[in-house]
Amino acid sequence: MSVKKPIKLAILWHLHQPNYQEPNSDKMVMPWVRLHATKDYLDMPLLATRYEKIKTTFNLVPSLLDQLDLYLNGGTDPHLELSRLNPENISESQKIAILETFFSANPTTMIEPYPRYKDIYRKSKNGKNKILPALFSSQEIRDLQVWSNLCWIDPVFHNEEPVKKLLYKERHFTEEDKYNLLEWQIKIIGKIEKTFRDLYQLGKIDISFTPYYHPILPLLCNTDIAKEAMPNITLPDQKFIHPEDARTQIEMSIAKFEKMFGSKLVGMWPSEGSISEEVAELLLDSGIKWIATDEEILFNSLKKGEQPINRNSLQRVYEYGSGLKLFFRDHVLSDKIGFVYSGWDADRAVNDFIENIKRVRSNNIDNLDNAVLSVILDGENCWEYFPSDGQDFLDALYSKLNDDDEIETVTMTEASQICQPEKLKSIFAGSWINHNFKIWIGHQEDNLAWDLLKSTRDKLVEFQNQNTDYDKSKLEKAWHQIYIAEGSDWCWWYGDEHRGDHNSEFDQIFRKHLIAVYKLLNLDIPSELLSPINQSESTYETQYPDSFITPSIDGAITHFYEWAGAGIFDTKKVGSSMHRVDRYANAIYFGFDKMNFYIRLDFIDKKELGYLKEPKLKISFYTDGSNEHNIELYLNKLGVENDDFNFAFDEIIELAVKRSFILENGRGEFSFNMILTDGDNKLEKMPSTKPIKVVLPGLNQELFWPL
Repeated sequence: MSVKKPIKLAILWHLHQPNYQEPNSDKMVMPWVRLHATKDYLDMPLLATRYEKIKTTFNLVPSLLDQLDLYLNGGTDPHLELSRLNPENISESQKIAILETFFSANPTTMIEPYPRYKDIYRKSKNGKNKILPALFSSQEIRDLQVWSNLCWIDPVFHNEEPVKKLLYKERHFTEEDKYNLLEWQIKIIGKIEKTFRDLYQLGKIDISFTPYYHPILPLLCNTDIAKEAMPNITLPDQKFIHPEDARTQIEMSIAKFEKMFGSKLVGMWPSEGSISEEVAELLLDSGIKWIATDEEILFNSLKKGEQPINRNSLQRVYEYGSGLKLFFRDHVLSDKIGFVYSGWDADRAVNDFIENIKRVRSNNIDNLDNAVLSVILDGENCWEYFPSDGQDFLDALYSKLNDDDEIETVTMTEASQICQPEKLKSIFAGSWINHNFKIWIGHQEDNLAWDLLKSTRDKLVEFQNQNTDYDKSKLEKAWHQIYIAEGSDWCWWYGDEHRGDHNSEFDQIFRKHLIAVYKLLNLDIPSELLSPINQSESTYETQYPDSFITPSIDGAITHFYEWAGAGIFDTKKVGSSMHRVDRYANAIYFGFDKMNFYIRLDFIDKKELGYLKEPKLKISFYTDGSNEHNIELYLNKLGVENDDFNFAFDEIIELAVKRSFILENGRGEFSFNMILTDGDNKLEKMPSTKPIKVVLPGLNQELFWPL
């Protein structure tokens, strides 16, 4: 019996959170490092090492590790401080803060499965315009404090005490119950670094690092590099050209790795897969052996270097310059885990994933010795959308990969050593998102942030040169505030691409780091640092209707003014800590007249729907916080009409729904969202965050609407 030669599969899980630490403080502005610590940072390496043949790579960000250490040394955050309060002795404002912020979790997978948490959540939503704290007892507040921490614990730990006891008890928690849970959180955080170190030193996993504070290295080297992908981009007023900062971020990361693991750092996932030829040379000079980025960078690099492209180009290890190896992620397969499989049955999702790998293997059958399929994605945020925090999917995935002789999992370092690389003549400057840097530069908000960073850095250099005897420890702290402000996370939330509930907070954090530089130098703070950069109120993703509309339901834009006055939800501006390249929907239009509520759905590229076998759109209407009405549209039918709704699909989808179908008297408040599926497989939820709220005016209001 002949043995089939396997294709090599290299999986890299990227673990990262922004630097939330307040300047010169032990306090974090947001709780996500602590909460993800109990949900992702320990169970992910433990799950990956359950099976003998499974090898994975974990990419860690040094500033994330620093924040974990901070919690072990008494660090705190607003959510933790509110969790510690005894509800019997809190003020009304503290009670409101708890009720407003303690449901920050995906309701479907992290709130609804737990009856007590679900009941308090739905009760909080019944207040319409504002939360009424007097309606919540001290016991409800304490139960909410516990559940807002308990729901962030991975199922791997559900049989550990005190977690097991609390899940069984479900309600009527005591102060002792709560404090036992909060102490357990810190104990888990204390195990994370040791676990990664032990598994790495045993050869069970590979570990790479990102530059220290997660900066976009090519832009640090020269902001003009953004023009390579976008020649007409509007850049900041001041050029930022500081390759020495890029080098420092790389070298700080290398030093952190050596201190933590006692060996040389071999590989890097450059922040957001951002790469350029100048950055590649810096990495080579620093001794880095391999890096990874996205497939679109590969294809544009091959085109730039006038090298041939074929269907197997992606499944190769490349070499640039004097020995830097490069991997390029298969973004379709990576995004399937990140954005698609959460809505599928675990076994079905895993079978689909493996079928895709074997299809790639067949294409590479003549050169399997050098074929590597790279799957690289966020290793934490996506699991919030999976049942059981993704445990069922990951267990099934690792189990089947472990037993499949046609697939061999390898680490990135192994693949870089055993595969014969192909030469890469040029590197196209860009990131893993659309092979450009548009997320971080070009919008007026992004550009203003870069200008403020540049002017603050210049002031620090000027001050340092003029005050050679100044306190060196303060100067060092000031430089670290600059390096933190160079991180990618701040500009992620500026501009139009990502709008969410925390944009203004990220704006404030960024400016605080720059303000800290002036404080450390005892200089006056420039007024521009005291004003918000973020203008989210005027550019938020939802524009609401401002007049009645009565469109023709024919699946086409019948005339220019047909949807004039409608509300618009722009899917490109939706806030998310993850970024999906492959979307179907472009925009949602919505509006109403006295009889009907109307929805129009535009697609980025309608022909993409033609590749689906059973395309279906489910529209859900929510009222009173609990009632739900659903309509399912089969997109292989051009249109349907019945007593409750009228639907047509041609170039666009148009839907008219009787107002009385949504609300009994056709008036009042509701919200809606949509899910696009292919058969039973979920493809895209629109919006991906909260449903769109709508208010249908009352009888008297209609005479004067809009007011």
